[in-house]
Amino acid sequence: MSKLLYRIGKTAYDKPWGFIVGWILILGVAVALLGVNGIHVSSEMKLEGTESQKLLDKLEKELPQASGGQASVVFKAPEGERLDAPDHLAAILEAVNRVYGLDQVINPAELLAAAAGEASSADSSLADAALQTSGESQAAPAELPPYGPLIVDGMPMPGILISSDGSVVLFQFQFTVQHSSLPNEVKDAIIEAVKNAESGTGIRAWPSDTLEPFEVPVGPQEVVGLAIAAIVLVVTLGSVVAAGLPLVIALFGVGIGVGGAFAVSKFVAMTSVTPVLALMIGLAVGIDYALFIVNRQRRLILDQGLTAREAASRAVGTAGSAVFFAGLTVIIALCGLLVIGISFLSMMALVASVTVFLNVLIALTLLPAMLGLLGERICSPKAREKSRSKGADSQHGFADKWVRGVIKFRWPVIVGIIVILGAAALPAAKMELGIPSGGSANLDTSIRQSYDAVSEAFGEGFNGPLLIVAEPSDPSGAITQQAMYGLLQDLQAVEGVSVVNPLGINETGDMAILSIIPTTGPTDEATRKLVEDLRSSDSAIAQKHQVSVGVTGFTAVNIDMSAKLAEVFPVYIGIIVLLSLIILLLVFRSILVPIKATVGFLLSVLATFGLTTAVFQWGWLKDLFGFDTGGPLLSFIPIVATGILYGLAMDYQVFLVSSMRESYVHGDRGNQSVVHGYGLASRVVVAAAVIMVSVFAGFIFTHDIMIKQIGFALAIGILIDAFVVRMMLVPAVMALFGDKAWWLPKWLDRLLPNLDVEGDKLIAELHAANANGAVSAPNASRAH
Repeated sequence: MSKLLYRIGKTAYDKPWGFIVGWILILGVAVALLGVNGIHVSSEMKLEGTESQKLLDKLEKELPQASGGQASVVFKAPEGERLDAPDHLAAILEAVNRVYGLDQVINPAELLAAAAGEASSADSSLADAALQTSGESQAAPAELPPYGPLIVDGMPMPGILISSDGSVVLFQFQFTVQHSSLPNEVKDAIIEAVKNAESGTGIRAWPSDTLEPFEVPVGPQEVVGLAIAAIVLVVTLGSVVAAGLPLVIALFGVGIGVGGAFAVSKFVAMTSVTPVLALMIGLAVGIDYALFIVNRQRRLILDQGLTAREAASRAVGTAGSAVFFAGLTVIIALCGLLVIGISFLSMMALVASVTVFLNVLIALTLLPAMLGLLGERICSPKAREKSRSKGADSQHGFADKWVRGVIKFRWPVIVGIIVILGAAALPAAKMELGIPSGGSANLDTSIRQSYDAVSEAFGEGFNGPLLIVAEPSDPSGAITQQAMYGLLQDLQAVEGVSVVNPLGINETGDMAILSIIPTTGPTDEATRKLVEDLRSSDSAIAQKHQVSVGVTGFTAVNIDMSAKLAEVFPVYIGIIVLLSLIILLLVFRSILVPIKATVGFLLSVLATFGLTTAVFQWGWLKDLFGFDTGGPLLSFIPIVATGILYGLAMDYQVFLVSSMRESYVHGDRGNQSVVHGYGLASRVVVAAAVIMVSVFAGFIFTHDIMIKQIGFALAIGILIDAFVVRMMLVPAVMALFGDKAWWLPKWLDRLLPNLDVEGDKLIAELHAANANGAVSAPNASRAH
C-alpha cells in the first residue's frame, strides 16, 4: 500500500494540473446536477417492519384517503380579541377554503356528508360524532381547557376547533398522499393561503413544521468553527499557505459529497439530517487527513532536509497509508449501520461514507498535486532557519514532560479517568429516546409558539394525534356503522384519551379508521403507554368488539422508531466491538492494544451519552448551548454517534499508537517507546482533535434541535476520546504493560497479513536506494 501511494503522490506532484482539473470537473458536475434536480429532503423517517409503518402501507392500499400525511395551521387572535369576530372569521374561512380547494387536500365536509347519508337512523349519532370534534357529545376532560368546533351559520366546521375564549383556532387537515410525495407547490400554496389571513388583521398564523420549506441548517456558527480550525492549522503548520491546503481539500470533499447527495435526493428518499451529517463528518475528516499529510511533509523537509517533492511523495506513502486505513475504518463503522436494515439510517451511512471516501481520495491525489504547485514554498525560509537553529525534537518539550508525568503517575491517572468517565456516564441510565417535538423547540420559533398555543387552548395531545385501525378478528367478519360507533364510545372512555373521531370504513367493511387525541404530549411516557395498551390483543376493547386494534400516525411512528433503535443498539455495539478487535489486531499485531483501545472507546462513548442526556434531556447548561426546554434525545443518536465516534477514535488510535509501535520496532524499549512515539504524534493528534471539536461544536448553535444534539454528541465525544482517553489513558496503560503490550502468539503472527500502515517497507526500500546513491536525502530510516 505505502509503495503504491508513494508513486501516486510523486505522479500527482509532478503532473498537478491533470489531477486538479479532474477534481474541478467532478465538483462542477455535482453542482450542475444540484442545479438541475434541486433539493428534495424531508423530516419523515420511514421505519420498515414496525407495526405503525405496516399499517400506513396497508392503509395506502385499502383506504388511500386515510393514509395521507397530516398537517395543521394555528391561528391566534391579537391580544383581547376573538377569532370568531366577523372580520377575523372571514379571513380564516377564506384561507380554509383555499386550502380545501387544492386537489391534494381532503375536504372532510364531503366525506362526512357521504357518511351521514349512508348512516341509518340508528347510526345517526355516528354522523353527529363525525361532525363534532368536541362539545356536548364529546366533552373534554376536566383538566383540559374547554373548546369546541368553530360554528359558522349555525353549523360546526369539521376539522376546525376554537378555544373557549376565541383566541386560538386549530385547523387540521389531511393530504391524499404522504408528505414525502407532496409537491412543493402545494405546500407553498397552503402557506400563502394561511399567511394571507395575517394581512391587515393582526392574526398570527403558524403552519405546522411539515409545511415549512426546507432550510439547510448551516449558518455563521459553522463558519466560526471553520475559523477556529484555520487558526489551529496556522499554529500547527506555522504557515498560512500550508494551513489553507487542508481547508481547500475539505471543502472540495464536502462540496462533491454533500452537493451530490442533495442532487440525488430527487430520486431517493433522504431525510434533512442526512446531508448535514455528511457535512459535519466531511469537514472534520477532510481537514484532519490533509493535516496529517501536510504536517508529515513539513517534518520531513525541516527535520531531514528532504526536497519538497520527495517529502510530499513520502508523506503520501507513509502518512497517506495511515489516512487510507483511518478513512477505511470510519467507512466500515458507518456501513455497519446497513446491517440494522432501517432505510433512513442506511442512507445516512451511505452518504457519509461516500463523503469520507471522497475526502480520502482527494487527500491522496489532489493534495499532492497542490503541493506540487507550491513546491518549496510549503516551508518558508524562516521556518527552515528556525528548524536548523533548534533541535529536531525541541518542539516536543511540552509533550515530553506531559507524557512522562502521565507515566510516572499512571495508576492515579488510570483510576481517576475510569471514575470520572464512569460518573459522566451515569445520566445515560435515564436516557429517553424519541423525536424532539415542537415542545422542545426554542421559545422564539414559530413551531414552539404554535405548539404552546395548541397546548394551552386544547391540550398537549392535539400536537400528536394517533390513527387507529380496527379490523375484525374473524377474517370473514365486518365492521358496521353501529359497531364503529360502539368502538368509538369505548375508546372515548379509555384513560388517557381526550377525543375520538371516526374517519371512515373501507369499501369491503373490514377496516375502520378512527383518530384519537391523547391527553398527553407526543413525547410523554403516558402516550407511549397508551399506544401499547391500545395495541394489546388482550385489551378490553379488543375482546369486547372482537377486533384487532392497530395504532399509527406520526407519534406512533416515533414511538416505534425509538423502540426499534433501542432494540438493535446492543447488536450494533457488539458489531463495533468485534470490528474494533479484528481491525486493531491486524494493524498493531498485538492482543492487548486492541482490547485496551476498545475499552477506552466504550468509556468515552458512554460518557458522551451521559453528558448528552444531562444537557439536552435534563437541561443542564441549556442557556450556554442556546435552547430553552429539555426533551428526549434524538432516537438514532446512540447508534449514529457510536459509529462515527468509533471511526474517528480509531483514527487517533492509529496515528498515536502506530508511532509508539514504530519506536518499539526501531529499538526503543519500555517507557522510552511510549515517550518517543507520543512526542512524534501528539502534536498533530491534538491539533486534529481541536479541529474536529471546533467543526462539530459549530453545529451546536444552529436553530435545529436535532442538529444541536448530534453536534454536541460528536464534539464532546471527540473531546473526551482524544484528550482524556488517547492523550492520557493510552500512554498510562501502555507504560503499565511495557513491552508486553506488543505480545502476539507466534502462530497468530504467521497467520496475520502485514498491512504496513506506517510504511516500514517503503522506508526500508528508500533507505537501501539511498545507500546506493539513488536518493540524495540522508537519514531516511524514520519518516517522521
